[in-house]
Amino acid sequence: MALRNIVEKGERCLEKRCRSVVNFDERLHTLLDDMGDTLIESGGVGLAAPQVGILRRAVLVLETNVPEGEHEYVIELINPEIIETAGEQKGPEGCLSVPGVFGLVTRPDYVKVRAQDRFGQFFEVEGTGLTARCFCHEIDHLEGRLFVDIAEKILSNEELNSFYAEGDEE
Repeated sequence: MALRNIVEKGERCLEKRCRSVVNFDERLHTLLDDMGDTLIESGGVGLAAPQVGILRRAVLVLETNVPEGEHEYVIELINPEIIETAGEQKGPEGCLSVPGVFGLVTRPDYVKVRAQDRFGQFFEVEGTGLTARCFCHEIDHLEGRLFVDIAEKILSNEELNSFYAEGDEE
């Protein structure tokens, strides 16, 4: 396993729609393992294949909504599609490919995703709060869309600090 370079805004691979994964082989497993290492090392909560320069429909999301005493874990989603949403959350969002920039983005508060695992088996997974936001954000990457493209407002450092200090949920 190895760390991969995270590409930044301006790289063409972040603007393109990704192709479906059709081969669930060792090459895919290596990509997923490398992305997992890269995600953990970066301190982020999600990573999509185009962020490491690979135009395939694969994303990783760190599940942070775990019971006290349990560890967060990485969810691998291959060829993911959102099949259900509910509610709404509005809050700051950032991206490993747009370092130092945060925007105010509205997302569903609940998301259900249908995807395949690294072996090609279909499954469904649900997420709320940050996990739901992350599902949407990472799947947007697969369509060549960045959060800055849909942000209602790019936040200054003061606005970002104020948001977290007040626990404000507009």
